[in-house]
Amino acid sequence: MDDLVAEVRAFNRFYTRVIGVLGAGMHDTHYSLTEARVLFELRAHDEMETGTLRRLLGLDAGHLSRMLARFEDGGLVTRARSAADARKQVVRLGPLGAEVAAALDTASAVEVRDLLTPLTGEERRRLTSSMAAIRRILDGGGPRREPYVIRPPRPGDLGWIVHRHGVLYAEEYGWDETFEASVADIVARYVRDHDPKREACWIAEVDGEPAGSILCVREDDRTARLRLLLVEPSTRGMGIGARLVEECLSFARRAGYTRIVLMTVEVLAAARRIYQRAGFELEEQHREHAYGDEITTQTWSRDL
Repeated sequence: MDDLVAEVRAFNRFYTRVIGVLGAGMHDTHYSLTEARVLFELRAHDEMETGTLRRLLGLDAGHLSRMLARFEDGGLVTRARSAADARKQVVRLGPLGAEVAAALDTASAVEVRDLLTPLTGEERRRLTSSMAAIRRILDGGGPRREPYVIRPPRPGDLGWIVHRHGVLYAEEYGWDETFEASVADIVARYVRDHDPKREACWIAEVDGEPAGSILCVREDDRTARLRLLLVEPSTRGMGIGARLVEECLSFARRAGYTRIVLMTVEVLAAARRIYQRAGFELEEQHREHAYGDEITTQTWSRDL
């Protein structure tokens, strides 16, 4: 735990330096980070009760009261008793306060744009997705509105499929490098002989990172083959596997196939349950030595 604490503190020191909160004022002004944040929230609302503002920002009541008094003396805000409850105080930005808040907001946007400009598109995507993950985790890990997306592969994704199959099946089942070679051969043939009207690949993405895969390839004119279903361990239980299979089946129907088949291994119980729920039935199975292990391979199929 001490190592983790040190790592988080190191990140905090790094990030506060990057966004410049250690200086005397934000964006070359005399306003502190806390003051700038108060002005930002007031700009985002027509008016706010001081109690609501205090709870939103986690501020001490006395600290906020003194800050608002300074703002009022400087002509930035006005304060008045709430018409709904005289015990409560309502604060609003004045014209000068709105001007200052707008200037701070513009300066902040410029600094962030300057921070992002040197980065590649992939680096920007990784940065923002990592930030979203941090926010979600530290905010209590609440439910995601969009837990994952299913998309076509991007450059590098097919290599990721080979890599993750090799790593995960070695870690979880002890399979040797011949399995990774088999996956690489499947992917290479998909790329070499790809017919976009009758074959497709999908990547599941969680927080901007690949989390699953599946391929639909041609077996013959009537039959499609489902290949390379994979779901990252950290994202299992989210329904990704079933969703990928559903995408594959829908594409196969649109492509004109009337039947779909797949090969799996008996030990892959979670995948087998997904196939069964999707309507696949076991056709045949046999024992063989493969991937450095004794396995039972199974062929499953269903009509479309």
